[in-house]
Amino acid sequence: MDASKKKLPDLVLYRGFLVSTSYVWSPFVTKLEARLRFARLKYRLDQGSMSQAPRGKVPYIEITPNGQDKPLALGDSSLIIQHLVDNDICEDLNESLPPAARAHDMALRALFEEKLYFYQGMERWHDNYETMRSGVMGAIPWPIQPLIGLLAYRGLTRTLYGQGTGRFTSAEVASFRHDVWDNVNALLAEARLTVPSPNAPFWILGGSEPSEADATVFGFIASGIVCNARRPTKPRWLTSPLRAPDTQRVIRSYPVLVDYAKRIHEHYFSEYQLWDDDM
Repeated sequence: MDASKKKLPDLVLYRGFLVSTSYVWSPFVTKLEARLRFARLKYRLDQGSMSQAPRGKVPYIEITPNGQDKPLALGDSSLIIQHLVDNDICEDLNESLPPAARAHDMALRALFEEKLYFYQGMERWHDNYETMRSGVMGAIPWPIQPLIGLLAYRGLTRTLYGQGTGRFTSAEVASFRHDVWDNVNALLAEARLTVPSPNAPFWILGGSEPSEADATVFGFIASGIVCNARRPTKPRWLTSPLRAPDTQRVIRSYPVLVDYAKRIHEHYFSEYQLWDDDM
């Protein structure tokens, strides 16, 4: 059912970051925001916290059905989207796709969410731990912040090793990341040829409308561009702005990736602050 033709529940999206019209470092937060906007669903933003999240992570949402006072809290971006589809709050973007395209879409989401996510997790939390901690946990006061950051670092290190990414060197993982972006760039370059307008969004599967994978791809591109979490080159006692992980440089080296994200930004996130071209 068209979301515009029925009375919808109240949606609150918790991003884990201070509320602003800026993209955040989490690809899953931006993925979920994009998915809501693809469906033209209205929602409110709040900061929230991982300690309050249903699954101990962000993003999460609270849905208050019409005529009810008690909200339903849901975690995990994919499960949230599935709940919205199953309850006719938004449409399944892949409903009209043939089986092969559905499988292609699922494979792309898995590439980002089950593979690239861990590669970037190692880059952010292992290679650039101190500045990542300062950015994500900036609201936590000292001396608690280093303690909580250390617990997060140890937990993620164990997770990465068990998952397999942590068994490779940083250089090897960087090569894996680059391969992902190189191949996705090739897909998007081909998809862009199907759109006659120089300003209209184009989509990863080459169709006229977004598929579920587009929310994921956009989320990873946007968060990769804006994430500034890299060890400063100056000594620690000198003030220096946070620098970006190598992922930002890699994404920016592919104009098609940036163009894809910019067109989605202009069409669906026009009130948001666009990343600087010279970041």
